[in-house]
Amino acid sequence: MSDLMSKLKKNSRVKDTEILTDSKIFTNKDMITTDVPMLNVALGGELNGGLTPGLTVFAGPSKHYKTNMSLKIVSSYMKKYPESILLFYDSEFGSPEKYFESFEIDTSRVLHTPIKHVEELKFDLSNQLEEISRGDKVIILIDSIGNLASKKELEDALNEKSVADMSRAKALKSLFRMTTPYLALKDIPLIAINHTYQEMGLYPKAVVSGGCVVEGTKIQTPQGVVEIQNIRPGDVILTQYGDKEVKEVWNPDTLDEGTPECYEIEFEDGYKVTCSENHKFIVDGEWVMAKDLVIGMDCESLNT
Repeated sequence: MSDLMSKLKKNSRVKDTEILTDSKIFTNKDMITTDVPMLNVALGGELNGGLTPGLTVFAGPSKHYKTNMSLKIVSSYMKKYPESILLFYDSEFGSPEKYFESFEIDTSRVLHTPIKHVEELKFDLSNQLEEISRGDKVIILIDSIGNLASKKELEDALNEKSVADMSRAKALKSLFRMTTPYLALKDIPLIAINHTYQEMGLYPKAVVSGGCVVEGTKIQTPQGVVEIQNIRPGDVILTQYGDKEVKEVWNPDTLDEGTPECYEIEFEDGYKVTCSENHKFIVDGEWVMAKDLVIGMDCESLNT
């Protein structure tokens, strides 16, 4: 080891700092192989592959055996490590004890944590990961994040507020940002089950649930239709009053806490748009905020 390398290693305040060739975190990746070859291929790219530490998400429509595949992997992990524990975060309560036993999972080694909203999951999971040591044999299963509400959604329901929520996608992204480094550093696999649904439209596509705004909303520009996620500051879009330059693009990740309420507006032709409460529509030549729209109002549209 050179003097410079020794000095830099000593100066690092991160206890796991190590020369790459000696790094246990970088070079030693645990592999959990199942007895289902195609599942191993899907997870690890080869017949002898399998699950590795980190985040794995199974997303698909209902009744597509997502929980089945997840428990098969969990079973393989717990057979490989007889002392291991499953942290089972449950939001759907659709997997009875007998289901675990059918996969030969010892339920006395399963810590069942019922969760009501995303924030509760985030706080509890973060606390667990902080306390787990590298070398502890733990596997985590979340069933599921697809139908898990946000804390704000529950509070709105208790307050009888019928508005969509714009904080859920942000909370989920925050959850995965916070947990991913822990999973790698502490050699822990996490399996999360999510759901997909079909967009409304002539040519619908499958979209993973988790946010209130679906990518793919069409925006008209002088060059043609552009999906909303591809709009950038400086782009020009068509409006009721001519071409307008985009000055700022709203990004859910950059919002401060206390995000605005969101409304879904459905028009008589079936077209729907989800927008903030202050988004304005033209009604009889006047601007009206989304929160003030009333059924029966005629909104002007841009026809090209």
